This record gives sequence, structure tokens and C-alpha cells, in this order.
Amino acid sequence: MSSAEQTPETVPGAPVRRRPGRLAVAAAVCGFQALALFAGGLSMLVSGLTGSPESTSGAETGGVTLIALGLIPLLAARGLLLRRGWSRGPAIITQIMALPVAWTLLRASGALIPAGVLLAVAAVTALVLLLDPRTTQALGIRGRA
Repeated sequence: MSSAEQTPETVPGAPVRRRPGRLAVAAAVCGFQALALFAGGLSMLVSGLTGSPESTSGAETGGVTLIALGLIPLLAARGLLLRRGWSRGPAIITQIMALPVAWTLLRASGALIPAGVLLAVAAVTALVLLLDPRTTQALGIRGRA
């Protein structure tokens, strides 16, 4: 294991520290976003395969794209739970990408508005947690010297 992959739990002789709650919450938000992307992707893929949308190839492509994009927050969530420093970048990028989607949903009508509110709250909450200096410290990320 390289020194970049070592966390306080894997360094021999280092005291074992608990995972900060903010890290677990940020990982949970990323995990739920991954599940939502997978569900949306599967829905689009199934509708494309059954021929119900106007453009079946567009639905199939969109579905595969959403499923592939769901891997980013899924890997970020796993990395956050394992306290890997690299995981903060993909997690932050996921939240930044979620904000314009939330804005678009908020400007829609019907059931999309509550979905937009939920997505916006989740993204902002995760960003606040991920940018907290204590999270940076818990992930072992050092600033410039």
C-alpha cells in the first residue's frame, strides 16, 4: 500500500479514530445521488428498449449515460467512507453538477419542483460538509506548504 493510500486506520501503530459524522453524511448524499442516477438511467433505458419514447435511440443513449454518470458519486461515496483523499474531488464535482439540474427542476412545474428542492438541499449540504476544513483534515488532505 502506498503512503497516499494510508489512512490513520491503516498506518501501523497509529491511533484508530472514528469517521467524522460529516464525512458519513456527505458519503450518504453521494450514495443517494448515485442511486437516483442509476434509477433514472434504468428507467430511460427500459423506455427506450420498449419503444415508448419518441426517440428510442436517444432514450437508450441517455439511459446508459446516466448509469455511467452514477458511477462517479458511487465511487466518491465509497472513497469518503474509506477516508480516501482523492474522493473529495469527484464528490464536489458531483454537487456542482447537481446545482444546475436542481435549478432546472425548480423552474419546471408539478412534481419536479419538490425534486429540485430536494436536489438543491442535498447538493448544498454536501458541498458545505465537503469543504469544511475538518473534512479536509479527516481525509488527510494537506494544504500547500
